[in-house]
Amino acid sequence: MPKPSPAPPPPGPARRRIAANVKRHRAERGLSQEKLAELASFHRTYVSQLERCVTNITIDGLERLAVALDVDVTDLLRP
Repeated sequence: MPKPSPAPPPPGPARRRIAANVKRHRAERGLSQEKLAELASFHRTYVSQLERCVTNITIDGLERLAVALDVDVTDLLRP
């Protein structure tokens, strides 16, 4: 019988920081996950996964979110 695969490592501080900043900026603008996803050309479930630290994001994706949120990309990386 094959061994079960090990659990993935917990998300690092950078991913948690991005998730918190995306969620905060989205809430400050009164945007739903669905609306933010639409503005950034993502699927709603992807935005949800980002905010829950389930998935990683590319630099290009981070830039799309920053444009949709009308912030500088560095605002999504700040502690």
